[in-house]
Amino acid sequence: MNENQTVTIQPGVLNGRILPPPSKSAAHRAIICSALAGAAAPFSQEEPLSEDILTTLRAMQEIRAYRGGTLQIDCGESGSTLRFLIPVAAALGIPAEFTGRGRLPERPIGVYAECLPAHGVSCTTAGGLPLTIHGQLRPGTFPVPGNISSQFITGLLLALPLLNGDSELLLTSPLESAGYVDMTLEILHDFGIAVERTENGWHVAGNQTFRTREYRVERDWSQAAFFLAAGALGSSITLEGLNPASAQGDRAAETLFHAFGANVHWEGTLLSVSPGNLHGVEIDAAQIPDLVPALAATAALCGGTTRIYNARRLRIKESDRLAAMADGLNRLGSRVTELPDGLLIEGVPRLRGGSALGYNDHRVVMALSIAALNADAPVTITDAQSIRKSYPSFFQDFQALGGKANVIHMGE
Repeated sequence: MNENQTVTIQPGVLNGRILPPPSKSAAHRAIICSALAGAAAPFSQEEPLSEDILTTLRAMQEIRAYRGGTLQIDCGESGSTLRFLIPVAAALGIPAEFTGRGRLPERPIGVYAECLPAHGVSCTTAGGLPLTIHGQLRPGTFPVPGNISSQFITGLLLALPLLNGDSELLLTSPLESAGYVDMTLEILHDFGIAVERTENGWHVAGNQTFRTREYRVERDWSQAAFFLAAGALGSSITLEGLNPASAQGDRAAETLFHAFGANVHWEGTLLSVSPGNLHGVEIDAAQIPDLVPALAATAALCGGTTRIYNARRLRIKESDRLAAMADGLNRLGSRVTELPDGLLIEGVPRLRGGSALGYNDHRVVMALSIAALNADAPVTITDAQSIRKSYPSFFQDFQALGGKANVIHMGE
């Protein structure tokens, strides 16, 4: 993203009904499974897709069209694309060079550099991207940590069924973001792949075949959380299309906003949220890291103190999200203290307005935009273009609900 934009948010309230975008997490998995089954992409193509989803779509098209040589796979800024497709390419015996932009080249990939060479795949890297792999992945036992990123586990779960023998995935530390692994297992099952849970990981039979099927990606709880936050903080929002029994770990947003004191309830298939008597809470973020920006924005305007902990992994996302949210909210008049693994937030009645940095991080920009509704003056946020990574229609939806968001192009 070379284009630079700012957005200015006017204080106000939102009101109405919104359809969140397709789940980014489910989409990555479904695209890969569909491609491995030889099926079409699981989208109607009637709505804008995020840059991350488009990145995985393009990469799988290139993998399916592979005719020889070292395949160049541009992962953009998508950690899911990178970490899912390294073992998939290796399982298919495709030599590939993986590249990326933004902070992606700095994000950890050492789990693969440690475990893949023992199974026939060389990994050439200076410590990040570019990463080049060669060789045919062989079955066996794959020890993996559960506390660095669940994406490594998902990548292997997607790849191991393709191998010519059975494999064991062995957790070497407790699993965080377990909901994302549950989602992977559910989608694999939908495409005909069997995975057996073991005491310390999973048993994956080899020589399995991904089955072609019609598949529609469900709506995204992670993105819905920003409008749940808006509802909690003074708006009245109804969300369509969310699955209350979703395997998405971020479905916990419903419970968390209720814990803040918001009025959150189902009316048939619709989820409505409106303000209540908001108060601070204790939040263990180990399983829901992507919700932290929206939760922090809400906590900044709740009575009392909120502590968010077990969120250390947020320091290696598109930005250091703990530092970025503390900086942004404090610039606007909040009282946020960074902790080594989280945030301590003392709520204030209103923000004062002003300007904040978006840190080229889609979740930071969206969270600060929602917080800005409760400011005494307009709020200007940099890097507005970053929302394209996960929710390209965010500001259109924001405006459709009555919000005032002026996005300005700033040039290269």
